[in-house]
Amino acid sequence: MSILFIKGGRVIDPSQNLDQITSLRIADGKIDGIGVLPQPGDPILNAQGKIVVPGLVDMHVHLREPGHEEDETIESGTHAAVHGGFTSVVCCPNTEPPLDSTGALELVKQLAARANHCNVFAMCCISNNREGKELAELGMLFEAGAVACSDDGAPVSDPELMRRAFEYCLMFDKPVVNHAESLPLTKGGVMHEGKVSMLLGLRGMPAAAEDVMVARDIALAELSGGRLHVMHVSTEGTVQIIHRAKKRGVNVTAEVTPHHLTLTDECLTSFNTNFKMNPPLRSRKHVDACLEGLRDGTIDAIATDHAPHSIEKKIQAIDMAPFGIVGLETALGVLVTKLVTPGLLSWSQLAEKMSTNPAKILGLAKGTLAVGADADVTVIDPDCRWTVTESELVSKSKNSPYLGAELTGRAHAVIVGGELKLGKVAVENLG
Repeated sequence: MSILFIKGGRVIDPSQNLDQITSLRIADGKIDGIGVLPQPGDPILNAQGKIVVPGLVDMHVHLREPGHEEDETIESGTHAAVHGGFTSVVCCPNTEPPLDSTGALELVKQLAARANHCNVFAMCCISNNREGKELAELGMLFEAGAVACSDDGAPVSDPELMRRAFEYCLMFDKPVVNHAESLPLTKGGVMHEGKVSMLLGLRGMPAAAEDVMVARDIALAELSGGRLHVMHVSTEGTVQIIHRAKKRGVNVTAEVTPHHLTLTDECLTSFNTNFKMNPPLRSRKHVDACLEGLRDGTIDAIATDHAPHSIEKKIQAIDMAPFGIVGLETALGVLVTKLVTPGLLSWSQLAEKMSTNPAKILGLAKGTLAVGADADVTVIDPDCRWTVTESELVSKSKNSPYLGAELTGRAHAVIVGGELKLGKVAVENLG
């Protein structure tokens, strides 16, 4: 039986309303006890001065494989996830070929098992080939292990198809996850439509493009009784729409990214393509609205939308470069530095938004340190100061908007299924 004893850390588990300095014992891949004493011979991981939380869960990651291995692979992406403190990631289906078949899902499973870094779950496509014309074989895909369905990056424009997706997913209690963007409103857009885009002479993407799609999807979820999850919320209007829908009892959840909580469209004055993403960075009022929505529970989760692109792709002119940034390795440090340290978010709220809630939304048996649960644990050093550099990032791509940023807070140890995947402290032996 494999044993690991974590001693002296501040253990925070929102699923149990737990926040205290205590110990945690892991045995045979499961949480074996909280607040217990070590047994003779137990390997000990000293977590004094550290934060111990349920393993972080990123519900929105692009691992690029199959099809775009020049940007990222499942091996490199999951390696980056562990370095960022994540024990589970959910990969999006916009690969080539897309994840619209059981064979494609099986390939992801095999590659993830071979990499053996962290847990990998997958979303399947809503429609065949992500074309928005006919539903994919959702029943077979869910039975094959898909945890949700999405045509991520290709919004489902046909409301009738979307309605049928909601109704079909009801039978499997799975959420429909749509990229909220009205494409006719954003055609040719590079950044958020506003004062900055006007000054820079760049075509804008109005906030309304997100708002109208979210409003439509919520109306269809309400009509069908289905479950909607809104990806990467970025506008004040969307926050308000979701808030009202939740008050009416609509089954809707939402996520926001670290970059939409901490950066604004003014970053684009540098014309640095590492600030180009979709949805785009918005103005300060939208950032403030997203933060307030996160704090008051309108927004349930934080996800990175990790979207790696090779340097050859991102080095193009800003109107030609692809949307997207890497985020797995910087998310924790950015959020601790910008939100937790200033008191805008508590450690318990951070654990809830990055672990407990994502697991709950997707029906994963993760996000908890309850006795008997899978031993997925993230140990955070809240005082670790580090600078984001290309050499620090283990992701295959380096397209981060935080390059050069000085951050405080980093994953100190990561345990997946009871196995220590990352750790900078010696594992001692109790005599």
